[in-house]
Amino acid sequence: MLIWLLTFNLLVSETFAAGELGAIRTFIGKNDSIFVADPIGRVVLSANADEPLIPASTLKILTSLVAIHYLGLDYHFATEFYVDRGDNLKIKGYGDPLLVSEVVSGIARELVSRANRFHNIILDDSYFVQPLEIPGVSNSSEPYDAPNGALCVNFNTINFKKENGIYISAEPQTPLLPFALKRVQQSNLNRGRIVLSHNENECTLYAGHLFKYFLRLEGINPSGKVTIGTVQEDIDRLIYRYYSRFSLEEIITKLLEHSNNFTTNQVLIATGIDVYGPPGTLSKGVRAVTAYAKEILQLESIYMTEGSGISRANRISARDLYKILDGFAPYRYLLRHEGREYYKTGTLYGISTRAGYIEGADGKLYHFVIMINTPGKSTNDIAKKLLKALE
Repeated sequence: MLIWLLTFNLLVSETFAAGELGAIRTFIGKNDSIFVADPIGRVVLSANADEPLIPASTLKILTSLVAIHYLGLDYHFATEFYVDRGDNLKIKGYGDPLLVSEVVSGIARELVSRANRFHNIILDDSYFVQPLEIPGVSNSSEPYDAPNGALCVNFNTINFKKENGIYISAEPQTPLLPFALKRVQQSNLNRGRIVLSHNENECTLYAGHLFKYFLRLEGINPSGKVTIGTVQEDIDRLIYRYYSRFSLEEIITKLLEHSNNFTTNQVLIATGIDVYGPPGTLSKGVRAVTAYAKEILQLESIYMTEGSGISRANRISARDLYKILDGFAPYRYLLRHEGREYYKTGTLYGISTRAGYIEGADGKLYHFVIMINTPGKSTNDIAKKLLKALE
């Protein structure tokens, strides 16, 4: 019976390769690749599968897999709040990528239940080394170019619009703070988004001003300055340790759905800290992922400079990306799911990639990788043909 099943599966693979799947190969140029394997790992379709190509955001699957391995799905980022002898509030960040306005507002309510006055707000972002430069990230105003850091709020971006000649926030939950107004005015846009930078500690200071705003709403008006400093754990008194209400499982689901580069590299750096200790650096994160890829997944053709896929220097082969998918299969529910397909796409200028799983007619999973590194071409039509061929 087992021999018959193996023979049957083999005949199915041969039929596909000779028919619809074989025709797909004609869409693959010399700078492209494809790799499709059946539910028991046998190659159904392959072209240029060992050629290292630019993966774009499909690299997020590998970063997510390694983070799950080291941190665990139930990992929650922390942020700590101390009071020193001068009644200064000290905030120490540990890289939480989802310190958004709603979260900051809730933390402020918790803080006023634990203290009745604050003087200065002192911000400690030393858990991540600065400057923290991510290859592929530019100084544009696009959210995918937001810089990383240990203490960041709202993805280091500010969404604004102009009404009746006055700039206001485009998000009801987030105020347009005076601290950021000059940057918004310099944009000369009627609406849009600006990305904060690490120049003069802009990102970290903005986080402090947002906390100050929400503390005022709760009835405490810090009387001093918002400034940069460090926590002295042997002297300062810990009054609150906030654990993110979002688990790593939820964070990964969001970063894969929205292909968020900032969140992915926050997770990458946190993974590097778990493996090699603080402070967090990009190199530690890359080293942790690369070591796992080579030692555990046995990848042969990978070169990685950051974790999100925004860098065009990243390289991986379709065959190695298939091995990543094999390891990620138990977590495929974290990927976008449409019909019979679980998948992640990647797009850079002239680059289009797609990787994931397709449920065959028998309900079993085919793993597929499509990497198009030819400008002007897309994975969309190939993916449609692949779905039809595996019906």
